[in-house]
Order: sequence, then structure tokens, then C-alpha cells
Amino acid sequence: MQQIAELERRITAALERIGRGVETLGAQGALAAMPVLAGDEDIARLTEALDEERMANAQMAERLRAIKDKDISEKAGLIAARDALQLQLDGQSDELARLRHSLDLAVGELADLRDMAERGVVEPEHINKAMLAELQALRSARASEASEIADIIAALSPLVAEVRPHA
Repeated sequence: MQQIAELERRITAALERIGRGVETLGAQGALAAMPVLAGDEDIARLTEALDEERMANAQMAERLRAIKDKDISEKAGLIAARDALQLQLDGQSDELARLRHSLDLAVGELADLRDMAERGVVEPEHINKAMLAELQALRSARASEASEIADIIAALSPLVAEVRPHA
């Protein structure tokens, strides 16, 4: 602790001597008239180092800007892909709901038809309803399969486009 106090005292004394010397030189005008010996070389070297650091800083700033731009474009692409997948999922959910509804209708009509057949009463109207419900269920299944095929084609199209230029 005493050593720190001693060093502090010596530094303060040195700074005071330097301050008095600068005041003396400034008052006499000797400071302005004094030639700089090694200072010009030091200044030139430091200026060159400063310019190099500024150039490196500008290059780093440009790299950072390029990385940010790339990140922004990748993020936009991912958001677009997410939105497309969400639309696809919504469409598939709607198609699934239609398919379930058609299946429920077909099951209900077939149950009615089976009950009537067990009682020995077969009416053409019930047979027609059952056939229409089954036909609607088949159409819904067909539409669902067509939608799934369209999704598969959409997913494969970019891969095919990548391969074609090389073929």
C-alpha cells in the first residue's frame, strides 16, 4: 500500500514538473519554434496505422451489412415458406373436414339402409341416398388425393428444376 502511495506521489510530482516546463516553453514561444525531430516519422507511422484501421473498420462494416442483408433475405424466405405451409395446412384441414363429413353421411345412410334391409323393407329412395352419400365420399377422397398430388408436385418442382440444367 505504501508503494502505491509513493508511486502516486512521484507521478504527481512528475506531472507538475512537465506542466511547469510546458508553461515555460509556451511563454517563451520556444515550443512553436522547436523543430520536431523524430515526431514527423512517428506521426506518419501513426497516421498510416490509423488509415489502415479505418480501412479495416470499413471492410468489417461492409461485411456486417452484407451478413445482415443475407440474414434479412433468408428470414423473408423462411417466412414466405412458413406462410405457404400454413396455407397448405389450412387447405388440408378443410379437405379433411369435408372428407369426414362425407364419410359421416355415407356411414349414416348405410346404417339406415342396413336397418331397412333387416326389416325387409327396401325403398329405392334410401338406396339412392346411400349411393349419393357414397359417391360424395368418393369424390371427397378423390379431391383430397388430387390435392395431395398437387402438393407433392409443388415440392418436387424445385428439385427437378435444379437437376434439369445439369442434365
